[in-house]
Amino acid sequence: MAARRLYDEDMYRFERPEPSYWEATAGTSALDCKALEGDRQCEVAIIGGGYSGLSAAYHLARDYGIQATVLEAGHIGWGASGRNGGFCSVGGTAVDLADLLKRYGAEDVRAWYQAQVAAVELVRSIAGDEGIDAAITGDTELEAAHTPKLFESLREYTRLQSEVLGLDAGVLTRDEFRERYFDSTEQHGGAWLRPTFGIHPLRFHLGLARAAQGRGAVLHPHSEVVSWERRGERHLLRTRNGTLSAHYVLFLTNGFMPEHLRPEFAARSMPLISAIVVTRPLSQDELAAHGWKTVNPAINSRRLLNYFRLLPDGRFMFGGRGHSSGDPAGSAKNFRRIIDVMHQLWPAWRNAAIEYRWHGFVCFTRRLTPSIGRLPDDPSVFFGFGFHGNGVNTATWTGQQLARWLGTARKGSSAVPADLPVLARSLAPRFPLSALRLYYLQAAIAWFRLKDRYGWD
Repeated sequence: MAARRLYDEDMYRFERPEPSYWEATAGTSALDCKALEGDRQCEVAIIGGGYSGLSAAYHLARDYGIQATVLEAGHIGWGASGRNGGFCSVGGTAVDLADLLKRYGAEDVRAWYQAQVAAVELVRSIAGDEGIDAAITGDTELEAAHTPKLFESLREYTRLQSEVLGLDAGVLTRDEFRERYFDSTEQHGGAWLRPTFGIHPLRFHLGLARAAQGRGAVLHPHSEVVSWERRGERHLLRTRNGTLSAHYVLFLTNGFMPEHLRPEFAARSMPLISAIVVTRPLSQDELAAHGWKTVNPAINSRRLLNYFRLLPDGRFMFGGRGHSSGDPAGSAKNFRRIIDVMHQLWPAWRNAAIEYRWHGFVCFTRRLTPSIGRLPDDPSVFFGFGFHGNGVNTATWTGQQLARWLGTARKGSSAVPADLPVLARSLAPRFPLSALRLYYLQAAIAWFRLKDRYGWD
């Protein structure tokens, strides 16, 4: 069956590296792996070589002695794991915190956020244990309120984080925020949250790949799975140049999910394009013009959220919502819009040339929480997707959780791990009228853009 893509085909050029700052600064040490050729067998096949897939392979090998085989459509690091903004931060859902508490209750929501803290520390520990030069910077995530009214909302949000969820969080007035971190035309106070740090996402990803390989995992880049069928007790995964037969399959493709491979996964995700630009290195005078004095990752409170950070070499990275279909002309126009917003917030940087621009997917689910589990009608298939912009740590943690689940399943346990947070369990509901997903996404983006422009709540 031919693949049916949700976005423009330009978003799925697996043979073409994304022209990102991360690709340009990843280093020159190539991975020793090649595309799948011929007919092969393994116990565990992993579709998707991103953070979740590589983390699963790493933890299966390290903790359970299981040598998994990973099939990646592009090169290792092609997808979101090599394109994101490098925020290792607490989150993973897109539900307003007050609504999340009403839906799941304080105990379950607290369990999720404490797991998020553990996920952040998991990335830090892997980088340290494996000697990965991931360029970790900062220790806090900052959120700048872009209107005075949003500062009051942010104050209540931070109170819930601290008092109900037990997170290390607090607020700062406009003057305090400017004194400690930075100022902008849309800075009316803000909040801080720990733990968080910035990271070179592709260096971490490639280091994780080498660590998995070093423990016996087999990686096959440029090996897009074009068909998947069940044959007795095994799964047959077919690529353009080979086949892989496996007893277990972990389906870990997130925003680039090939929905056509299994009907159970059709219309379960809503990938949104996110776009990033990076400037030339800023001078000390340019930084001083806006009181910039932090390497902590930061976001703002716009509905079409922006995320940004000062990189270790002095460049400024700024990201936001991408084009709604991904075609080249529309994407170019959207990059110009993002640059305009950045200049609106920090006008002293208008002459800082943009040297890199790229885009990729953030994966949402209909319930706006991650979807982690095991197919009820085929317990040999595990899945994990929907990290809502927190993939560095959430995807890495998901791979660890699925490795643990599969490792115990081989010993006869069929139960869902008791400590897997409730709000992330099982398949998320399908999106209704799935063929129209892009149209109602476009309408939502237009509405949020109006709210941001006029300061509406």
